[in-house]
Amino acid sequence: MKENILISGFADEICDDFREQLETVTRLGMHHISLRSADKKGIADYTVAEAEEKLIPLMKEYGVKVSSIGSPIGKVGIEDEAGFARQLSQLETMAQLCKVLDCKYIRMFSFFMPEGKDPADYREVVISKLKQFIAIAEKYDVILMHENEKDIYGDIADRCLDLMETLGSPNFVFAFDFANFVQCGEDTIRCWDLLQPYIRYIHVKDAVTGSGENVVCGTGDGNIALLLDRAINKEGYKGFLTLEPHLVLFGNLKNLENAEATDIIKMNKASNGAEGYAMQYHALTEILAKL
Repeated sequence: MKENILISGFADEICDDFREQLETVTRLGMHHISLRSADKKGIADYTVAEAEEKLIPLMKEYGVKVSSIGSPIGKVGIEDEAGFARQLSQLETMAQLCKVLDCKYIRMFSFFMPEGKDPADYREVVISKLKQFIAIAEKYDVILMHENEKDIYGDIADRCLDLMETLGSPNFVFAFDFANFVQCGEDTIRCWDLLQPYIRYIHVKDAVTGSGENVVCGTGDGNIALLLDRAINKEGYKGFLTLEPHLVLFGNLKNLENAEATDIIKMNKASNGAEGYAMQYHALTEILAKL
C-alpha cells in the first residue's frame, strides 16, 4: 500500500459492541476507526469523562486510534433552532473529545432542507450557522470536515464548492463521499474536479445510479478506482480512506439516514456487519493494490 495512505472506517457498521468492533478491525489489520457510535450510544452523547473511562482504555488495549469523530453536527433541520443550539453545545464537547482522543477531524453536515423548498433560499442562514460551528473549531484548533450528505444544503457539488469558497477557513474542509454524490444524481468526476483543492478526507462508499443502492466499492458508479488513482498517484493525496460500507442494515443506520434505510440497502450483501465490513475492506485493498 502507498505510504501515507491509511485505511479507517465507521466500525459501528460491524455491530453495537465496541470491543467487538475493535476486534474485527484489528483482525483485518486496521489501526484506525472513525468513531460514530459505541455500545449503542452516539459519539455526540459521550462526555469527555465517559470517553476516558469507557472508550480510550479499550482502544489502547487493541492499539486502535481515531481518524475522525463521525459526528451528527449539522444533521438537523435548518429551521430547527432548538436542535441547532443543542448541537453547538455538543460540538464544544466533541472538540474537547478530539484532544483526549488525539484526533483533529470532526465530520459534519450543512443542515437538512425543508421538503419541496429551494435550498438557495436558505443559503445565508446556512452560512451564518456554519460560521458558528467554525468559530468553535477555531477555538479548539480542530478541523470540521463537511460531508456531502443527501438532502442537506451541501448535497451537490456546486453548493459544496460555494460553502468552501465562501467560508474559506482552514478549519473547514471537505470529506468526499462517492456514494452520496451518485445518489444525488451527480457525476463524481465533475464533483472531484470542482472540490479537489478542498478534499482532506475520503469516505469509501459506492452506489449505483438510478436506484441509489449501496454496493461494494468499485462495483458502482462512484468511479472510485479511477479517482483514487488520480488522487494518490497524480495529486499526492495523503491521509485516510474511511470505509463506510452500508452493505448491511446495521443498528444505528435508521438514526443516520434522512430517507428510509431500505431505500439504499435493498438487501443485505453479507450475513452480518463484520462480513460486510470485511467485504468493503478487501475490495478497497484490491483497488489500492492495482494503483
